[in-house]
Amino acid sequence: MATSNISLDTNTIVLYKSSVAVITGTGENGKFPIRYQSAPATASKPASYAQQSVRTKDFTVLSGSAASSLECVLDWAEKNAPCEEDMYAKSTDNMLAAQVKDCYELLCSDEETANESHSFEDLVSLFRGEVKADECWGNYLALKNTVYFKQDLKELMDGKLVFSPRPQAEIDELVRKADAKGQEAQKREEFLVRLKERKLLPEDSIFMTDVENLAYGKTDKSRTMHDAKLKESPENAHKLLLETGIWDITRNPYPIRWGLSMKSATEGLAAPPDEERLSVDGISYAIDNEYSTDPDDAVAWDGSFLWVHIADPASTVMPDSSIDQSARARGATLYLPEGAARMLAEDCLEDYALGLKEKSRALSFRMKLDADGNIEDCSVFKTLVNVRRLTYQQADTMKDGPELKELFDIARKNVERRIRAGAVMIDIPQVHITLDADKRVSIEEDKRAESSDMIREMMLLAGEGAALFAFKNRIPFPFISQDAPTLPQDLPEGLAGQFRLRRCMHKRSVGITPSMHCGLGLRMYTQVTSPLRRYSDLIAHEQLRAFLDGRQLISKDDMLMRISEGDAGFQAAHKAERKTDLHWTLVYLLQNPSWTGEAILVDRGGKQPQLFIAELGLETYMGVEDTVALNEKIRVRADKINLSELTVEFVRVES
Repeated sequence: MATSNISLDTNTIVLYKSSVAVITGTGENGKFPIRYQSAPATASKPASYAQQSVRTKDFTVLSGSAASSLECVLDWAEKNAPCEEDMYAKSTDNMLAAQVKDCYELLCSDEETANESHSFEDLVSLFRGEVKADECWGNYLALKNTVYFKQDLKELMDGKLVFSPRPQAEIDELVRKADAKGQEAQKREEFLVRLKERKLLPEDSIFMTDVENLAYGKTDKSRTMHDAKLKESPENAHKLLLETGIWDITRNPYPIRWGLSMKSATEGLAAPPDEERLSVDGISYAIDNEYSTDPDDAVAWDGSFLWVHIADPASTVMPDSSIDQSARARGATLYLPEGAARMLAEDCLEDYALGLKEKSRALSFRMKLDADGNIEDCSVFKTLVNVRRLTYQQADTMKDGPELKELFDIARKNVERRIRAGAVMIDIPQVHITLDADKRVSIEEDKRAESSDMIREMMLLAGEGAALFAFKNRIPFPFISQDAPTLPQDLPEGLAGQFRLRRCMHKRSVGITPSMHCGLGLRMYTQVTSPLRRYSDLIAHEQLRAFLDGRQLISKDDMLMRISEGDAGFQAAHKAERKTDLHWTLVYLLQNPSWTGEAILVDRGGKQPQLFIAELGLETYMGVEDTVALNEKIRVRADKINLSELTVEFVRVES
């Protein structure tokens, strides 16, 4: 019914934004005041209404005569308009639905009217006998929502309400879809009943996909949890998956939740280029733990210089290449008990790891040290090196032999030098977590070998030397610094003191301006010793190689941007590793419910005393008697374990 063809009196019923409204007064400046229901009534609140002035082109008149009131119009529609089930059912008790169907059959029985369009008013007159203003909204809903008629939307844009009969084939398809939808809705209702009882069937897993996506952090919504009236959070989703048996306790969601891939990079590196390299005489030693599969550093002393040789993937990985961008997004190799998700492709190790071939290609740092162990000079070379691999245990047996004694002496001198410069030495026991084929967890003490400490000092010297080299040659570089801690005067002895020291440390900073790394006691520092594992090291190598080759360097601005992006990935990997280790520690406790162990009191500050369980590498908080002294051990067992929240409560047991 075109708006321009009728008078718009008070209580004229109109269609406004797919809902019903009533004219409440005289129009002014081409606008009419209307009133509509803004919110339906609920069990606790009555319906609410709103009023505003709108242009005539924004509404369509439903009835040429005035209605009793908007409330009467809505009330009649609520009592008489058919619901969705009525519109698709073959038979119905709803009067309006039956009348619409009869009207359709009457029109389609005549070939002349079967394909014609009809005005809203004519159709209502046909199936209702007369047009009443109070009934117009209910009649409109009956026609609009039916499978038998379809509304002409183009005519609606022109302010006209026009409908035409649907072809039978189209009706059949709509009914088929409605039946399928109804069956699906019924299946879902039955599933929700089973979900409430936590008794799912195997086929119910299809309904839990959105719960899994929430547990993995891929989304922040879950229709299933919403319908089940459960709080939508990754932790609650994880809990529900455990309770229903969709997941077992060995499912680790944290790498994916932190946006990380649990698979190694796939784009392979090209073969190392055939380029001029300095051949380094003698044997260099790649010393690592027995389960290392990616050796990327080796050390040697030639009588005059300390050499630290590092894997050289930057010989083929160019700045901002696709491999570089992928490594930047990852930030670092992700080390999990399940295995390593490498920053660079797995197959690059054969060509680029050290000691896997007769000759290893390296980027080498040659350092001249003075009598106190300070670096007098550092040079950088592309080299060919003879590398022999050793485990820490093997190296420890050789510490006094001619091959390694000088390296151990240099390391001890470097520790003394750093301590004199204010280095903070923190030693907190670490553990190593492994899984067998059945995902049974083992946790073993990560025993510190003397050679491990020696290698740490060699890597620190290489980092300091590289920083000095970059600073001397004005190379934009990823320097790492740390502000000086404020150390307490009353530092406890033992492990309690180590934890107190750790709390005093500031976060590290990464930027292109060199500054003191107070925690390490170094005047300037960078990391260059793990380009196969850390992006900051890889980009440092890319910059050093560009300098050595006389190519254009990465600019300061680009270096800052890439450092920031790579560090974001590194931090995500670090957090995912910590969450993963805690997850598998709790799984270990669940798999070993009779476990008991020693906890050492390391701090009485805060709301609860802090204890450290060395054999699990786990920090916890629990109430202990005032008589328990710092560094004193008590025996505990796990009492309440919440795997989805990564929490565990311990209680004391008799020794």
